[in-house]
Amino acid sequence: MSLTNKQKQFLKAKAHELKPVILLGGNGLTEGVIAEIEVALSFHELIKIKVPTEDREQKILIMDAIIRETKADKVQVIGKTLVLYRPSEAKKIQLPRG
Repeated sequence: MSLTNKQKQFLKAKAHELKPVILLGGNGLTEGVIAEIEVALSFHELIKIKVPTEDREQKILIMDAIIRETKADKVQVIGKTLVLYRPSEAKKIQLPRG
């Protein structure tokens, strides 16, 4: 599912008050971290993930891997924080149309 600009703006506004629920540690992106992200997405639908690395290319690779592995939509990236959205069975967040 691809998000429209209107939907992304709506999600950015909702994400503004959120704190990162996942903080990557020194071990980087492990299967355990992916599992935690999956649980967080299933529960919250909209989450922030902090990728604390100074290497810009490495940060982009890690964020791309997270998006690929979780099959979530990237809402935005602000500095070292990635905002992801993936609807759950409960559909807690009602997206605006188109």
